Amino acid sequence: MNKLLFLVLASATSMTFAATPKTDTVAYKAATDRAEASYKTAKSACNTQSGNAKDICEEQAKLDQKQAELDATTKFKSDKNSLEKARIAVADARYELDEEKCDAMTGANKDSCKSTAKMQQTAAINDAKAGKQSADIAQTGINCNNMTGTDKASCEARSKTELAKDAVADSVITTKIKTELMAEPSLKSLDVKVETNNGKVSLSGFVPSQAEADKAATVARSVKGVHDVQNSLRVK
Repeated sequence: MNKLLFLVLASATSMTFAATPKTDTVAYKAATDRAEASYKTAKSACNTQSGNAKDICEEQAKLDQKQAELDATTKFKSDKNSLEKARIAVADARYELDEEKCDAMTGANKDSCKSTAKMQQTAAINDAKAGKQSADIAQTGINCNNMTGTDKASCEARSKTELAKDAVADSVITTKIKTELMAEPSLKSLDVKVETNNGKVSLSGFVPSQAEADKAATVARSVKGVHDVQNSLRVK
C-alpha cells in the first residue's frame, strides 16, 4: 500500500487532526491566557458554595479551561502531539468532574457511576492516542496495526526512526533560520521565536516595523526544507 493511500485512510479515520499543521504562537498564548483568567474567575465564584457542590463547581471550571485550551490548540497549534495532549487533558478533567458528581451518590449507584466515568475517560484517551497514531501513519506511510510479534516490534521501531528523522530535520531548519536572521544586520538584534513542524515554520515575537517582519519571513522562506511560513510577528 503506497503512502498516498495511507494519507487518504488516515484522513478518513482522524479528521480532528489537521492535514496541514498550523501554528500561531502569539494567538495561542493569548487564547490560553484568556482560558486561565476565566478559570480563576469561575473558581473564585465557587467559593459561595460548600462541600460537594463546591467541588463540582471547581471541577467544572477546570473542565471548561481544558476545553478552551483544546479549542485554542486546534485553531492555532494543531500539530498531532499537542492535540493528543490537549484531548487527554480534557478527558482527565471530565473524569474528575464526573467523579465529584458520583460522590453525591451512595451504594451501588455510586459504584456504577464511578465505573462508567472511568470507562468514558479510558475511551476518550484511547481515541486521542488513536488519532495521533493515524497522523503518524499519514506522515511516515508505515502501518504496524495488523502485525504481531517481532514483525510489529520491527515495524514500530522503523516508524519511530522515520518520525525522529522528521524531528531532526525540523530542528535543523529552525537552527538554520535563526543563524540566517542573526546574519542579517537589520534583524540580528530582534527577538524572533522560530518554530518548525514538518517543514512549516512559525515566526512570533515583536519587531520595530512591518519591514523587519516581512524581511524575517523572506529570510525564513529562503532556507532549504521550508515549505511554508506562518508570520505572526507583531509591530510594537
